[in-house]
Amino acid sequence: MNFTVPKFPLAHLIDVGLNWLTAHIAFITRGLSTGVGAAIDAVTDGLTWLPPWLLIALVVLVAWRVAGRKVAIWSAAGLLFLWNLRLWDATVSTFTLVLISTLVAVAIGLPVGIAAALNKRTGKIVVPILDFMQTMPAFVYLIPAIPFFGLGAVSASVATVIFATPPAIRLTILGITQVPADLIEAADSFGSSRWQKLFKVQIPMAVPTIMAGVNQTIMLALSMVVIAAMIGAGGLGGEVWRAIQRLQPGRGFQAGIAIVVLAMILDRITQRIGRRKY
Repeated sequence: MNFTVPKFPLAHLIDVGLNWLTAHIAFITRGLSTGVGAAIDAVTDGLTWLPPWLLIALVVLVAWRVAGRKVAIWSAAGLLFLWNLRLWDATVSTFTLVLISTLVAVAIGLPVGIAAALNKRTGKIVVPILDFMQTMPAFVYLIPAIPFFGLGAVSASVATVIFATPPAIRLTILGITQVPADLIEAADSFGSSRWQKLFKVQIPMAVPTIMAGVNQTIMLALSMVVIAAMIGAGGLGGEVWRAIQRLQPGRGFQAGIAIVVLAMILDRITQRIGRRKY
């Protein structure tokens, strides 16, 4: 006797669902796309308007104050190297995409992480979603972004935010839950309210772990640069993608080195912020 396994049309259901959402919330995504696109263009134009030497000096000054002399010297050398490679405009575009995506991801990740850390029911819902998001291949995030936001930097930014948010949430949860119990008991014994305990004890103690999450969010955002170039993000990822299309290994390797240099600068600065005493 033969048994046939019924087929579940998951792909068809997903297509129907995306088509319905695209048709009914297009006015929302269109407005969001316009606003995000304007913000990306404004930041990119502003940073490009500054002379490269001045922007390099500002970055070096920030690195010096935050991370010390050694990081500042290496940041200056790396940025001057990128300027010499004639990749300055592409570097600025990539930095803008990473900056905006990271800010949005952290703005989402911090409150969600705090809520999940303080409420067990919320944590039981959030953690499986994070597991799903982190195991999903990065290319898949580009699929829903295109029908909602079209090709370009906005879709790339949305996909990057979705891909890079989980570390911010996870490490916020970890930082809040690892606060020593005796400190929590001391705050309770002094009659602290829930909000006072959160903002004066738990969050300050969790800052190093939270900053590690921000660091990982930045690194994941940079890892999406080349993938996002497939949908018109431009920047250094666009340089790599054009080199692949034209079989120019030297050009692609050069752009890859530029991404590594930018990643190292951002990594060292954010790491030192996380190590500071609060």
